[in-house]
Amino acid sequence: MNYTFADRMQKIRKSFIREILKVTGQPDVISFAGGLPNPALFPVKEVADAAAKVLAENGADILQYRTSEGHRPLREFISQRYRQKGLDIPPDEILLTTGSQQGLDLIGKVFLNRGDRVLLERPSYLGAIQAFELHEPDFTVVPLRDDGIDTEALAAEIQRATPKLMYTVPNFQNPSGITYSAAKRLKTAEIMAETCCIVAEDDPYGELRFMGEHLPTMRSLLPDNTVLLGTFSKIIAPGLRIGWICAKPEIMERLIIAKQATDLHSDALAQWTAYQYLLDNDMDAHIEKIRDRYKRQRDLMVEMLAAHCPPEISYTQPEGGMFLWVTLPEGMSSLKLFDQALAEKVAFVPGHPFYVDGGGDNTLRLNFSNSDEERIEEGIRRLARVMKQSL
Repeated sequence: MNYTFADRMQKIRKSFIREILKVTGQPDVISFAGGLPNPALFPVKEVADAAAKVLAENGADILQYRTSEGHRPLREFISQRYRQKGLDIPPDEILLTTGSQQGLDLIGKVFLNRGDRVLLERPSYLGAIQAFELHEPDFTVVPLRDDGIDTEALAAEIQRATPKLMYTVPNFQNPSGITYSAAKRLKTAEIMAETCCIVAEDDPYGELRFMGEHLPTMRSLLPDNTVLLGTFSKIIAPGLRIGWICAKPEIMERLIIAKQATDLHSDALAQWTAYQYLLDNDMDAHIEKIRDRYKRQRDLMVEMLAAHCPPEISYTQPEGGMFLWVTLPEGMSSLKLFDQALAEKVAFVPGHPFYVDGGGDNTLRLNFSNSDEERIEEGIRRLARVMKQSL
């Protein structure tokens, strides 16, 4: 049968990473491909205890339809954590979403018409590209440097034509692992303050800093223009699918309408369970365990790359998050390298899909969070052998 799909579906690409995961899921493949937290750190028993407790005490109430904004005590908890960091974000400016990915979808629905300009970092997060692509915008890109976005190029791009939306991940960016310096954050805020552009600041990894010092958010530097996204996926568990959007009241009103049209509200049981878990456990102590483990894994991956990879290979050394970014010599294809590496039972994500304007053929992303030390050592040895054979 010939189905007549919406025109927009002709242009939307499958998630490259999701397709890769189908190939790399075998237990004998050492995969640095997925952007996955380490399941050994999931607080399984504590979450189970929290779920049992809330169901026993308020089961019928929790299983009923709920408000679109989400469980208010959980929003108050998030508000309080922001306040501890010097950010004044009241609960009414927080909307709970089904993961921060839904937040990206809602932002696209609220702001984007076909042909609107969306400014992305180069390279940029695949999930954001896919979410915004549904609304058929025109993407424009500004390159990343070692300390964040190229602000001279950003100013020139803004001068040429102001975008309607800018998407940025200032902390441990996915895919590159790069963090904006304090100076780059301030300069970016100064540039964007002269525009009516909305800045979508995605901060899924902000709590995962294990080196250096915490830096101001775009929301703190540009409060009226910034929509801030957060998530519990990296600090409790992604399966709960709890994220949030922080926005000023005028924007929040429209986000809530879009949320109502999408799913009425996010999973109430997950929200109540997460809040009970946060009440009964020391969240900061749990995050510290994650930071400690990820730092060890990151340090080992950097050490193994330095010891075994050819000198022509360069890579970022992130101060937090879950990824580092590898640059191969010009003319060397990471897509070709992927096939060769997979034959050796090791996988990564080739860089090309992170570039909406093409390019990135000689780049790749490695995830260090979802592997133990033994698999990191063996996986990088295998990858390094393939790299040497390809030079």
